[in-house]
Amino acid sequence: MTMPQRHAAATVVRPGMPVPRPMGRPMAATLARPVPAQHPAAMPIGRTAVPAPRAAVTFLTVAEVASMMRVSKMTVYRLVHAGELSAVRVGRSFRVPERAVQDYLRDAYTDIA
Repeated sequence: MTMPQRHAAATVVRPGMPVPRPMGRPMAATLARPVPAQHPAAMPIGRTAVPAPRAAVTFLTVAEVASMMRVSKMTVYRLVHAGELSAVRVGRSFRVPERAVQDYLRDAYTDIA
């Protein structure tokens, strides 16, 4: 027994028979219409029309942070797990914002006579 094949072969249209329908989900453009700009649903209440641009955030790997701070990667992991250095979990690894490293180093600085 063979399974029916799904391929784009030329379909034969026979008189009196229904036309084959396309397979899969219909395109989203046919389902949803855009909301006119004048409509109240087009503009959320209490928000400006264009959000303010965000400052670019540079993320560093644990190895990059360790080389910047001249410590081992394990020390960086300890700082992250202790909550002394903020980090974002991406999959199974951590990414540390560059600003967090600068803030940590600035706050950890001690002036010795």
